[in-house]
Amino acid sequence: MTKDSVIVLSGGMDSVTLLHEYKDRIALAVSFDYGSNHNAREIDCAKAQCKLLGIEHIVIPLDFFGRYFRSSLLEGADKIPEGNYDEENMKSTVVPFRNGIMLSIACGLAESRGLTHTLIANHGGDHAIYPDCRPGFVKAMSEAMKEGTYDGVDIIAAYTDISKADIARRGAALGIDYSLTYSCYKGGEKHCGRCGTCRERAEAFRTAGIPDPTSYES
Repeated sequence: MTKDSVIVLSGGMDSVTLLHEYKDRIALAVSFDYGSNHNAREIDCAKAQCKLLGIEHIVIPLDFFGRYFRSSLLEGADKIPEGNYDEENMKSTVVPFRNGIMLSIACGLAESRGLTHTLIANHGGDHAIYPDCRPGFVKAMSEAMKEGTYDGVDIIAAYTDISKADIARRGAALGIDYSLTYSCYKGGEKHCGRCGTCRERAEAFRTAGIPDPTSYES
């Protein structure tokens, strides 16, 4: 199969599953160091997964996020709200237009390397809180990228309409070791078990009927 894609790889469950599912098409994985609480732990997982699959991996610093953007995700673990992923207070974790910025850079990387697709692992559970994970955004961004590149680079967002439990099922079928992924917004050594992403992660495994390999504080 032709290597025709760049993937935006955080190191969390969703993007790691997409990495494994599309491994035969991925020429490059890119992670972004934008200063979130959990960035370093996620990137370590991204590196490990790419090494396992023999996929080139690069990390691009976006340190300006922390200087100019407002989000509890950039302000330390004690600023992260606790509660379910879809609750109103989780809006504080939105990093404004993060996916738009990252996809733009991934698009430039793709065209620079003669690739035609960028992969991103947004999913159905993201839609309530994160505007740049919604189908309308993905469609519009893909069209803008195609119009703005000679080779018509587009977005493949295969998980846009499915749940995190669905993703977990796909990953289990692929034999993914989810202990080598990280999700917690607080960024501690163990997952806190209380923030929105921890709750969503645990619920996904429960709903999918898959043993949860995550080490939680509580």
